[in-house]
Amino acid sequence: MDISSQPKIVGIRFHKVGKVYHFDASTCPEIQVGDFAVVETSRGRQVGQVVTYISDPPLPPEGVWKTVQRKATPRDLVLRQLYIRKEHEVVVQCREKAKELGYQGLKIAGAEFSFDGDKLTIFYSSEGEGKVDLKRLRNAVQRLYPKVNIEWRQIGPRDVAKLMGGLGACGLENRCCSQFLTEFSPISIKMAKEQGISLTPAEITGMCGRLRCCLIYEYEQYVEARKQLPKKGKRVVTPQGEGKVIDVYPLKLAVVVEFASGVQQEYPVSQIQPWEELEALKRKAQSPCESGKNGGCSCGK
Repeated sequence: MDISSQPKIVGIRFHKVGKVYHFDASTCPEIQVGDFAVVETSRGRQVGQVVTYISDPPLPPEGVWKTVQRKATPRDLVLRQLYIRKEHEVVVQCREKAKELGYQGLKIAGAEFSFDGDKLTIFYSSEGEGKVDLKRLRNAVQRLYPKVNIEWRQIGPRDVAKLMGGLGACGLENRCCSQFLTEFSPISIKMAKEQGISLTPAEITGMCGRLRCCLIYEYEQYVEARKQLPKKGKRVVTPQGEGKVIDVYPLKLAVVVEFASGVQQEYPVSQIQPWEELEALKRKAQSPCESGKNGGCSCGK
């Protein structure tokens, strides 16, 4: 296949810490990484920044790539900033209307205008499990923006935390989700257990009320390290004799061994051997070999 005939696929990001979407920029050969481009999305025309070239792109969604319409002009960028400011106004107005109408447990997390201002997406979440009837709020907000096509989109608590930003539960000035996480990974309580983290809710719960995203950061390293280490309570043989493992340091690949005398000592994994394996080897060495039973043993036993 002629390389010149292949589409020029670029990765475009619409928010500072957002997912990268792929578009065909073949009709805009002058566009470079760092440039802003106007593209058509499911939420209308948007302006995003080209962050990368995709040399080996996956199959396009829906069988065809959406195209880059053109490189954004200085006027486009000014217009984009104006609508970003207006989005904050929308959020404030929606919250005021929701309060006036007596909505409980409803959180307006953010708003997003399309590039030309024809479409507006309002992001919200609800504390209750059931579906919230937004008819009154929809009508009230639509009256404020009669010429705009408004879409209401419910999002999860982690997405709410990402949009709203703020201090992290660990004390970081900016939450991980607002700082660098572009996608959320599944988090389980098993990850905390594997790393020996306290299961106290305050220790493992983020500001979103869900398990902290950081529980996955070192999880795989802990899993791999523990495969090389004995578990707590196992008996091992050290250079100073036999003892029992009372603590494990996975990232150091070391364990703490307690001897019968009560003395405790830390050892790297290279200096210990499982007691059970050594005992099995001893028993095997002391027992008559199978071939000796038939008189064919060369060892003479």
